Amino acid sequence: MTALAPARSTRRLVLAGASVLLVALGLVALMVVRPSAASPSGASSQSVPAEDSVDAGFARDMAIHHQQAVEMSFIVRDRTDDEDVRRLAYDIINTQANQRGMMLGWLEMWGLPKSAAGPPMKWMGHTVTPTGDGSLMPGMATDAELAALTAAKDEKAEVLFLRLMTVHHRAGADMAQAAAGTAKTDAIRNLAEGMVRGQQSEIGLMADMLKDRGAKP
Repeated sequence: MTALAPARSTRRLVLAGASVLLVALGLVALMVVRPSAASPSGASSQSVPAEDSVDAGFARDMAIHHQQAVEMSFIVRDRTDDEDVRRLAYDIINTQANQRGMMLGWLEMWGLPKSAAGPPMKWMGHTVTPTGDGSLMPGMATDAELAALTAAKDEKAEVLFLRLMTVHHRAGADMAQAAAGTAKTDAIRNLAEGMVRGQQSEIGLMADMLKDRGAKP
């Protein structure tokens, strides 16, 4: 019975995460369908970004960025009993899984592929060269860092998670700031602006949490 408990817990969280994504997709459908219905032509060409647009590129890349943040949050959740860290992990899981669902939902509604043919962050004018270490974009943890987080426990896991997530959030906030200033759709601009505020707030929170543990970011 005891050995099966983690598996049951994981299954429940996977199902819960799927529910969050379904709800997000439903909200996206309402947000996209309602304006289209009010348009004389049903859907104006201006409401659908091009495949190589900032809007589409940001949605694709940030969906990948968010996926790793959710993964790291699940890892630390199982490796500490600290309520503050677990609460932060749950907040990141819920917020970023929901946002990821919205971005993938918009791509679906726009009839655009969910993965890019070219390199990540091209929409920002950046050239990202794959390094082979698992870090696909700036701020993302490497395979070795994820393995270290998985192997750590208690305060060691807390400190490593907070450091990795701080770097992750800084890069994510930079991406969101770029999209907020250049995206053409209200949906992406508004979401990106909210991401900047939310992630900067969490960066400050994590700095305080690291300080409480006698560690530096």
